[in-house]
Amino acid sequence: MTTPPIVAFAGQQAQAARDVNTASLCRIGQETVQDIVLRTMEIFQLLRNMQLPNGVTYHPSTHQDRLGKLQEHLRMLSVLFRKLRLVYDKCNENCTGLDPVPPEQLIPYVEDDSSKHDERLASQARPATEERREILEVNKDKREKREKRGYREREEMDGLLDRMDKGDFSVKTY
Repeated sequence: MTTPPIVAFAGQQAQAARDVNTASLCRIGQETVQDIVLRTMEIFQLLRNMQLPNGVTYHPSTHQDRLGKLQEHLRMLSVLFRKLRLVYDKCNENCTGLDPVPPEQLIPYVEDDSSKHDERLASQARPATEERREILEVNKDKREKREKRGYREREEMDGLLDRMDKGDFSVKTY
């Protein structure tokens, strides 16, 4: 039983490190931006609490300590910005070959028969549209019958009112 060479494994590991998922890079970029915001807030907090040496007695050691913290935060902020720039460049490098897709092409249309999924949805929609059409026809027929009956009843009421106005009170029974 032989062991694989270490050099080949190191090469595979380096290749995997180079081919980082773009989504992972975006996540790293998001976390870096959050760190930048946090560090910036800490810098402003330190600046707000720092007392200016304007003739007031202050402890030089305290001032030097706060100044050291401020410089450390600024140095770390610079490192974070460099990291963010590297992530940005790597994302752009990974996305150079991609053509931007217009949003209109991402919206599926019923007329577009480009995929089997669309055809399957259309075949499922056909019985539903046929059923809907039948229901609409039945409703239309019923509505027409109601309108005719209502028209006939209005005619009868008008006839009754005319006879009542003339004094003829004989009512026909059906």
